[in-house]
Amino acid sequence: MQPADALRWLRRTGVIGLLVALCGCASPPTVNTSQIPPVPAGMARVWFYRIDAPYTSQGRPYVRLNGAPIGISEDGGAFYRDVPSGQYYVTVDSYGVDINQFPHVALTPGETMYFQVIGSRYWESGGSSRDDWTRPTFYVWVMPPQIAGPAIDHSQFYPSAG
Repeated sequence: MQPADALRWLRRTGVIGLLVALCGCASPPTVNTSQIPPVPAGMARVWFYRIDAPYTSQGRPYVRLNGAPIGISEDGGAFYRDVPSGQYYVTVDSYGVDINQFPHVALTPGETMYFQVIGSRYWESGGSSRDDWTRPTFYVWVMPPQIAGPAIDHSQFYPSAG
């Protein structure tokens, strides 16, 4: 059997996937909100999450508050930061630029606000059938807690992202 044939056989039979699964590569834990400390006095909490959508983008853009990076948006991941109350322009690094792409928010002490990072794969794309290319465009949406909470609970937790 030639090496290329052996590799094709391994792929077809799923042996490669089994070996990867058994290699001990651990993924980050999911969010356990019972272990998250309360919001410190005088601060506000911002949660960021991104629904697992590997077909959209595997990009890991920086999330920014008023231009300063505070974390990295991971596909299927979530993180939070405690920040001083105040006015914030919430952005994420993005190739494409669109209208209403990023929100301006006012955070008050003790408040928790939720943001979903959403990717659009086809904003900037081209090529032929053999050499297609895309550049992701990311958006930040303010989400209500009843939608964000369950999504975050099913996300991988990145406590020190960024």
